[in-house]
Amino acid sequence: MARIAFHLEIADGQREAYREAHEDVPEWLEEAYLDSDAGLETYSVFEQDGHVFGFMELEDPEAIEEVMETSDAQARWAEQMDGITVDDDSDQWMDEVYRMI
Repeated sequence: MARIAFHLEIADGQREAYREAHEDVPEWLEEAYLDSDAGLETYSVFEQDGHVFGFMELEDPEAIEEVMETSDAQARWAEQMDGITVDDDSDQWMDEVYRMI
């Protein structure tokens, strides 16, 4: 089981909009992730002071990255998040540097 994480920032003044969008994540987006070949077991998103940390446990990180890069569902979600999150065009995947268990 692989574990991957990412970080992103919420645009100034958009924290409530970000949180509201995640109160009712569209079923079509969740289905795109769950129907992929990634073997997604866990996907959590945390937010504090405009910083977002996402965490996944899955079988195939490359498969979930493909969903994020090429699926219509992810493109629709990105449109909804446009202006809410900061788009800095940097690689936001984080390296795991320590695991206790």
